[in-house]
Amino acid sequence: MRINSLKAALAALLLSTSSAAYSVTQVDIELQLLLDISGSINSTEYDLQLLGYQAAFESDNVQNAIINGSEGQIAVQLIMWSGPNQQSVMIDWTLVDSATSADTFATDIAAIARPFSGWTAIGEAIEYAYPLFENNGFEGFEQIMDISGDGTNNSGVTPSIASDNAIADGVDTINGIVITTNQNVVDQYLGEVINGESPFLLAPGNFDDFQTSIENKIVAEIAGSRPVNVVSVPEPSTIGLFAIPAIFICFRKHTIKEKKS
Repeated sequence: MRINSLKAALAALLLSTSSAAYSVTQVDIELQLLLDISGSINSTEYDLQLLGYQAAFESDNVQNAIINGSEGQIAVQLIMWSGPNQQSVMIDWTLVDSATSADTFATDIAAIARPFSGWTAIGEAIEYAYPLFENNGFEGFEQIMDISGDGTNNSGVTPSIASDNAIADGVDTINGIVITTNQNVVDQYLGEVINGESPFLLAPGNFDDFQTSIENKIVAEIAGSRPVNVVSVPEPSTIGLFAIPAIFICFRKHTIKEKKS
């Protein structure tokens, strides 16, 4: 369980004393969804991936988690990515604060046409995405980046460099969900992709189980908990990479809010 009560109190205090409080909308989390649509994702798998996200936002579990959060609303952005220079915001930052708005977001997901297909550049996707949290009109207790994929990085900047850059810039957590049983993919996401404050990785193994994993992941992120069936982070050498002291998070959050003001 995260230190949400402390962070929520701190965020509320900072917002109340900042001019940014008049220009941003407070939400429980700012959630960025990064969907892999590289060449290894065929047309059927692409459709199943979209259906997974669509069904998750239509589900009672996700909608109830959103409505029953501290603020009762979240901000979501959806990005598709493949090779270097192949990243696109498909649904820009959207306020989801009710069953109706969640259903609308799900409908928008279903309507997305695949923009491209190519190499698997995980690091480039992260580099593209993390600056988009800045000045997005929302202020969450957490900035969370979710990356789904089914392959290892084969082009562009290495994921570990990009992941560290994102955390240094203010992203709280980078979580992952891999749609494969390939151990090389799992290992790379564990060691180079997920990062930040209590990150986790899910590995449903196939697209049939993808929806349930997405649903559990979003519910856990809103609640500040960990979903079932997470893949363990390697011990002990890399565990320190994922531990960010609470005091550092608070100071970093304060700095980000000052930049937004």
